Amino acid sequence: MIRKSLFLLPILLIIFLSSCGTKTEHPNRVVIGIPADVNTFNPLFAFSVDEGQVTELLYLSLADFRWNENLGELEAHPMLANSWEWAEDSSSITFYLRDDVMWSDSIPLTTEDVVFSLDVYSDPVVNSRLYGFFEDFYTDEENHIDVKKSFLVKSDYELQINFKPGATPKLIDVVHPVIPKHIFDKYDRKDIETAEANFNPVTNGPFVLKKWDRNQTITLGINENSFLYNPENINELIFKIIPDYKSRLTQLTKGEIDLMELISTEDIEELKNLDKVTLRTIEGREYDYVAWNNIDPNVYKDGGGITPNKLFGKKEVRIALTHAINRKEILEEYLYNYGELAATPISPIFKTYINSDIEQYNYDPEKAREILTKEGWRDTNNNGVIDKNGVEFEFTLNIPGGSPLRTYASAIIKNNLKAVGININVETLEMGSLMDKLYSKSMDAWMAAWYIPIPIELKAFWYSDLQTSPVNFVSYQNKKADKIMDELTKNSTIDKKKKLYFEFQEIIHEDEPMTFMYWTSNIVGINESLRNTGIGPLGAITHCWEWSVKN
Repeated sequence: MIRKSLFLLPILLIIFLSSCGTKTEHPNRVVIGIPADVNTFNPLFAFSVDEGQVTELLYLSLADFRWNENLGELEAHPMLANSWEWAEDSSSITFYLRDDVMWSDSIPLTTEDVVFSLDVYSDPVVNSRLYGFFEDFYTDEENHIDVKKSFLVKSDYELQINFKPGATPKLIDVVHPVIPKHIFDKYDRKDIETAEANFNPVTNGPFVLKKWDRNQTITLGINENSFLYNPENINELIFKIIPDYKSRLTQLTKGEIDLMELISTEDIEELKNLDKVTLRTIEGREYDYVAWNNIDPNVYKDGGGITPNKLFGKKEVRIALTHAINRKEILEEYLYNYGELAATPISPIFKTYINSDIEQYNYDPEKAREILTKEGWRDTNNNGVIDKNGVEFEFTLNIPGGSPLRTYASAIIKNNLKAVGININVETLEMGSLMDKLYSKSMDAWMAAWYIPIPIELKAFWYSDLQTSPVNFVSYQNKKADKIMDELTKNSTIDKKKKLYFEFQEIIHEDEPMTFMYWTSNIVGINESLRNTGIGPLGAITHCWEWSVKN
């Protein structure tokens, strides 16, 4: 589920000691509150968002990606590589590495480290988070990169990467955090996941690990030998593990931590009254949805293949359901308009590719009843529940536990659907149980959220082949959409990609495979003394080595 990009694909994601000292004592220290500890400092196994955030500060990649707000796109900048050059037919790319990058043990970083890292990432024995996603490279039958065919080491600082015929590689598919060969080459590949070096990392990034008090704090110190070092910026970064949300919030208001993500909308007014806390929002990375299983889960479970769901198999019915749900009420009453209604899985932050001509399915219960009646759903026995061919329109809506938003939303949805003659039961599941049911496709309906990748990734979520699209949980199938997604994997002009994305959104909107609820905002509270934070779609602490503190 981890795609080849600047993101990790968990399905439902949540991003998050004693006093660590005051700003007077440590003027260039920043303390970030997070809810849980990490399990590793090795980017090969950084499966959680917090692990990804930390490891990206310890291990750099060949290129650095930044968000262009005006275009709504990623832009690539030099990092470990000064520059790169594509072959005219995209059959290869040549990287020209910096010659001044040292590992934290003073060993120079070279092209050998890059080759080793990609080799290990793709090794099935290692089982890294990126295993299986190097299809553009020359690989063996186990999807392990063929080192001899794929790499041409021209010098310690010049590397050519070759791609197999017909491949359509992109830069973001190639650059991943580089690990030190001279450290991990000592281990048997099967032992890398548990290697001691994962917990005492030799790094190449702007920070080094100074101290790790498990379940208490992770302390990173600035790497003064890094080419990114600036003595005017922060020199220490502490991740403080605070599992309880209210405790994190209290410590933010008291100045004991300097940054906290995922602040509840109900706490916004209190924080706005504090001079020392500034609120920022990260928009367009996550949307809530109500899923209607497009196929019959019982038939699928029994090996009977793909059969349309008896309730949700027709797009007209799914559109009626969206008309029946008052999404705007939830957005206004619970989220205080921190977000916006969603119409498709393409986020508004992708300004070049968002199809603004798509019209929302507005709350219109009368329209919903009209569509359902036209589709043959009527209350034939006057019991208040519409039915068709002896099947009453009732089902269980599963929601994840520990989510006040979805508990609130499910109550609204239940009342909304009851008004059009549909009866639902709301069942709360623990995350593990919900995930099991998602992968087994055993539920009719559920409510959850997607944290979207950057850049845009569609095939994993929407492709008809359910074997190659493991997170297409609603089992959506449309051959026209497949053709568009296949075209989007190829290198093409911006104008052509724009046309394809627009067409895809039109198809999705016409089919309404799920009810797209709203794009939610990640509300971030930060100490007003922090400068140059650059909080945006790529995250709250991206490029934090550039932060400074106003004394």
